[in-house]
Amino acid sequence: MIRRRLLGVLVAFATLPRMSHSQPAPLKKLLMLDFELIDEQAPEVPFPEAPARLAMISLRLREAFAREALYAVVDRAPVQALIESTNQTQNLLSCNGCEVEIARKAGADRILVGWVQKVSNLILNINIEVRELADGNSVLNKSVDLRGNTDQTWQRGIDFLVRDMVEKHQGNR
Repeated sequence: MIRRRLLGVLVAFATLPRMSHSQPAPLKKLLMLDFELIDEQAPEVPFPEAPARLAMISLRLREAFAREALYAVVDRAPVQALIESTNQTQNLLSCNGCEVEIARKAGADRILVGWVQKVSNLILNINIEVRELADGNSVLNKSVDLRGNTDQTWQRGIDFLVRDMVEKHQGNR
């Protein structure tokens, strides 16, 4: 009789949700730059959908990072003019740290740069890199290859990157 009661109590405790006394780390503040396109076929093969698709995946990634609590995405409005003026004179993907300086001015801890490389009309890849502002070093690189050049394939590419980050606990680095 006592054994049954003891067994019942142990089973009840075993099925209770585990409570953690440690608080999760606060989310790092991330400035996300818009995706850029690397397209060596540009003069020969027009790609009029590119600006809309780049904007689409930039927004989709921002929303997913907020939804999944991977980072605290900071508002770009205070530095938008600086982003645009810098982008007119140099590529933010390879400007030797200018993007880090912009992120500091936005009050961020990290910066994300993203680009889509168009290999051909049907083969593309989406890339993201998160950099730490203290030293500009990369803390996360992710890439996904696409087969097909449609809104849907681009959206699925972003969804895969986010899902992979969630599954591998790669957020908030």
